[in-house]
Amino acid sequence: MSRIRRISVHVDEPDPGHFYWVLMEEGDDASQWVELQAAEEGYDMWIDALQAGTQALEKLAEDERIGPRIERDDEGIDPVGIPLR
Repeated sequence: MSRIRRISVHVDEPDPGHFYWVLMEEGDDASQWVELQAAEEGYDMWIDALQAGTQALEKLAEDERIGPRIERDDEGIDPVGIPLR
């Protein structure tokens, strides 16, 4: 059984006018996010960095109809992390 991976894309601006996309994935705890990938070079415009980050996220999906997946080995936990009764 697989579930969709919880991955976010955001744009960081470490220096004014230099934008980098970053992909973060939810860790073991829903409050923990881990950097998965990031742009190696900056963009002059925020929208360009965001679009490039979205493309990087899309590449993680083998099948665009169902998105990036991960195998579930925790059959006793539902997709939002609450134990099934």
